[in-house]
Amino acid sequence: METKILEKINGYSEYAIELQRGLVAIPALCPSNGGEGELDKTVWLESELRKLPFDSIQRFDAPDPRAKGGIRPNVVARYKGTSSTKTLWLMGHLDVVPPGEPSLWKTDPYKMVIDGDKLYGRGTEDNHQGVVSSLLCVKAMMDCGYRPPVDVALLFAADEETGSAYGAGYIVDHHPEIFGKDDMFIVPDGGNPEGTLVEIAEKSIFWLRIRTHGQQCHASVPAMGKNAFRAASDFVVKLGSLRKKYNARNKLFDPPMSTFEPTKKEPNVPNVNTIPGEDVFYLDSRVLPEYKLADVKAEIQRLAHDVEKRHGVTISFEPVQEGEAAPPTSPDAPLVTEIIRAAKQIYKVKGKPKGIGGGTVAAFFRRLHLPAVVYSKINEVAHQPNEYCEMKNLIGDAKVFSLVAMRMQS
Repeated sequence: METKILEKINGYSEYAIELQRGLVAIPALCPSNGGEGELDKTVWLESELRKLPFDSIQRFDAPDPRAKGGIRPNVVARYKGTSSTKTLWLMGHLDVVPPGEPSLWKTDPYKMVIDGDKLYGRGTEDNHQGVVSSLLCVKAMMDCGYRPPVDVALLFAADEETGSAYGAGYIVDHHPEIFGKDDMFIVPDGGNPEGTLVEIAEKSIFWLRIRTHGQQCHASVPAMGKNAFRAASDFVVKLGSLRKKYNARNKLFDPPMSTFEPTKKEPNVPNVNTIPGEDVFYLDSRVLPEYKLADVKAEIQRLAHDVEKRHGVTISFEPVQEGEAAPPTSPDAPLVTEIIRAAKQIYKVKGKPKGIGGGTVAAFFRRLHLPAVVYSKINEVAHQPNEYCEMKNLIGDAKVFSLVAMRMQS
């Protein structure tokens, strides 16, 4: 049966193209990215799902008055196995990011263009490849009249690009009853061009907006003011000590240590001859699971206090994003083992369980203590102009997911 299903998937290229074409044509931008949300795209995809013999199709709509229809829809399509004691979930997301600078695109980002094996358009890789490959996986079983050992459920969620509060987070918080204690998740929303990355863990993520308050004055008489830029620069240097204090190494991750990087810098004064009374910069921290974010925050506060005393300024903090690392999926979990085995068969590569800097929606499921793996073979062109996916990767991923589903034990 495995051979029959893999051969069936080989014949789905035209179907996959039509799905990609339909998905690309409906932008599905999050309201905070200037769009109306995912409703139109979800309605279109749901109509496609209903053409197939799923055992059930459900909608879970998160209220959001900013979005079209006042909702952010999430769809679950379930295909039952010979046993329903557990479910293999394939989770993709329907929202995309804005195209960015139009002049950088060679094609209309919302009209899919085929060039050889590549399908160009916004969302083709992130995350239509995962959505379509998941759908092909189940369609092949249906067309062959095959029921896998366990249920297979497709979860197509909203809001992944802006935090998942209306997507995976909403489902986990408001409808946890749809998940069983032995369920498992494949999230085809990350990977590498080789198909070797089997992501099972993430670092904690902590983005911080740091505002230094001083006193503005003329630059020719600096003693009359308190230079917020100078104090902030001193603070940036002091934050370098975080790498020494939190210096554990974990070979599961690449890089194998916690990172603390000052990144974005907001403008202060517009002219050269004024001492700035206020300065704002941002810190991007990716912290190994060995450390708690509360401890890191306390250390940042301590370093800030030293700068305040030295420069006579005050420093305030505004978290931009904060997520404690979820428990990792065991590298010995059957799901991990079967993904590695399937990837070797389809892509002729040796998959390796790894951790990443964070974060993906897999963390929501890991916090339920359910095994979740982020896997797909992608070219890592997400969010770029001229985004594309390769058909051979889309078809290959569908085969990987099918083999995993067929080999799961009930």
